[in-house]
Amino acid sequence: MRVAVIGAGPAGLVLGAGLARRGADVTLVDRNPGPPSEGVWARKGVMQFHHAHAIRPQVVETLQRELPDAYQRLLDVGAEPVQTPQPHGTLALAGLRCQRSTYERGVRAAAEAVPGVTLRTGHVDRVVESTEHRGRRAAGIVVDGSSLEADLVVDASGRTGRVNRHRRAPQSAGGVCGIAYVDRVHQLREGAEAGPLVSPIAWQANFDGYQCLVFLQERGIFSALVIRSTDAHDLVGLRHNAAFDAAVQAIPGLAEWTDPERSRPLTDVLPGGTLLNAYRSQRGHDGELALPGLVFVGDAVCTTTPNFGRGLATTMLQVDELLRLLDATVDVAASATTSRLTDVGEAFDAWTEANMRPWVEDQAIMDHALRRRWGGEDVDLSLPRLPSDLVMEASRVDVRIGPAIGPYVAMRALPAVLDAVEPLARVVYESGWRPALAAGPNRRELAEIVDAAAA
Repeated sequence: MRVAVIGAGPAGLVLGAGLARRGADVTLVDRNPGPPSEGVWARKGVMQFHHAHAIRPQVVETLQRELPDAYQRLLDVGAEPVQTPQPHGTLALAGLRCQRSTYERGVRAAAEAVPGVTLRTGHVDRVVESTEHRGRRAAGIVVDGSSLEADLVVDASGRTGRVNRHRRAPQSAGGVCGIAYVDRVHQLREGAEAGPLVSPIAWQANFDGYQCLVFLQERGIFSALVIRSTDAHDLVGLRHNAAFDAAVQAIPGLAEWTDPERSRPLTDVLPGGTLLNAYRSQRGHDGELALPGLVFVGDAVCTTTPNFGRGLATTMLQVDELLRLLDATVDVAASATTSRLTDVGEAFDAWTEANMRPWVEDQAIMDHALRRRWGGEDVDLSLPRLPSDLVMEASRVDVRIGPAIGPYVAMRALPAVLDAVEPLARVVYESGWRPALAAGPNRRELAEIVDAAAA
């Protein structure tokens, strides 16, 4: 089978390598030529590339199955495994401390070494359609004016991919979330210890009107984030170095991490682009598959805001399932009929509807409620279901909620795992209890700090 993959990011690389290892002839096409031999990899056009990422264990598990050499290559380029003790004295991999650029360097190098994988630099103009095989289907792509024939086309071009935008129905869940963030990358000084953490890779605190995060990466590199509502125009100045530095020095937790005696900045402030929670199916405007033989995967299907670091995990879960369906339906080393590829597309669409859409809906509900609380509103008990973050917070009062949280946070179960304990959380909030905010400046006070630094 000849496979053309649009996009050589996390989804395209691992899926393409997995298909090549099964006997397919795979060409991945990306506008970016790959990392330079020295210096910073710009990766223009991929906004999130330079921002914080969480590498969950699901990502490593997929790599170990489908691109075995990648994990060692990641370790070779600096990624750090995070292991947590288990009840019987063993250790379990909880993820990797790893920048997105480090991750893509290691995975790209491993994918390039797989026989049957070709990486090509170029712009995909369009997908070629054919009606020769008993119906309309994808038959290849056009790259910079040249045709590339393919039996299967995979669109892994991300949430902003345009080449197939006209074929697809609008997103059916989520939307612009009304949340923005800025972050700055720092590195711990030699011999300095890490600041406060609430997990092996992150620190988080909710303040009056905003939220802060730290994601710890490899070699003491970390990203310090301030997250706000897009309505908080008085905090727009955080995008400037002086204002950001003044703000984080006033915020407990962030102040500890960014203390000049502890760490030094590696970048200027990095403003995040428009944040989306978005789910899009495999279907076109008529409700049928957008095009048999064309499959969308990764951020092209499921995008969530970065608060919980789910992006790479949802992508790898999709890669796993698509490979499983192809294994069960077609002989990847041979050719595939339109009927078989239609079956794959239908089955994959049903799976993403059941397993990806819930994460988008869950995050969208949390983001909407969080923005309202940042604006001074109380917990809305008229909602049919409390947002998941509030259900988790209520476990501080009712310990019976706790056992459901682990599978949800680890993404080993869908958000519905919290449904059984949501009534317990509701009782907690009906009693008048509310989660305590972290000590630190409120939004108005933070805005004054930002204004003073910009003056």
